[in-house]
Amino acid sequence: MTAAAPASDPTIPPADAPILMFDSGVGGLSVLAKLRQVLPQAPVIYVADNAGLPYGTKTEAQIAARVSGLLGRLTERLRPRLVCIACNTASTIALASVREVLEVPIVGTVPAIKPAAAMTRTGVIGLLGTQATIRQGYVDRLEAEFAADKRLLRHGAPELVAAAEAQLRGHAVDPAVFAAAAQALREQPGGAQIDTVVLACTHFPLVEAELGKAFGPGVRFIDGSDGIARRIAFLTQGQEFARRVPDLALFTRLDDAVAELAPTLAAHGLGQVGKA
Repeated sequence: MTAAAPASDPTIPPADAPILMFDSGVGGLSVLAKLRQVLPQAPVIYVADNAGLPYGTKTEAQIAARVSGLLGRLTERLRPRLVCIACNTASTIALASVREVLEVPIVGTVPAIKPAAAMTRTGVIGLLGTQATIRQGYVDRLEAEFAADKRLLRHGAPELVAAAEAQLRGHAVDPAVFAAAAQALREQPGGAQIDTVVLACTHFPLVEAELGKAFGPGVRFIDGSDGIARRIAFLTQGQEFARRVPDLALFTRLDDAVAELAPTLAAHGLGQVGKA
């Protein structure tokens, strides 16, 4: 009599189970680029809640409800091996509630205050984020824990989200947008000594070159994307990956603006576009 084959381990995801990367828009592509460097073979589904963009002007309750509801439905439908919330605003507000309702590993995005505190030489750090991110108690706690002996100057710059979205669609962006963000930090007490700027929105690394021109020489930028990619690699180590279909980008609203993104999405390995 032949022995029955052992049942497969339900804790081991199928090789084609995707990593689900979620953002309010296309800012998370800055994180996806870093993930491709460490896990090029991993299948990915990128989800943009562009119907809810921008998150930074919404209330905490609106963001928490929207993100939890969307990710609940998406994980049930797409069966990812891991969810990455590639959005500082959504992470600082909704990460805890999402972890309560989902049964897959969740990797969030937090402002890179700890490494910035180690980098700065003047002791003055700028932080650019959305209005919703910069007012969070989570940011206060990061500052207290890692930058208590530093000066952290914050500025909410929603116009940079719009600038990054427009630039990725091939639209020209007025350099005054970046100059205004730099000036808003520089004109705060101690702002002239800023030598390190935390990009606390995943959209902002996409316009880092433009911000560099606005701030001038001697300022370094840091974001959390490298750490996120390393964390995803750690949580999936030993797992098999097989990309059996092209990686997919899903949007909560399909419109002409999404069509304009086709070249950028293709450049990030997202060969198909659909409705979330």
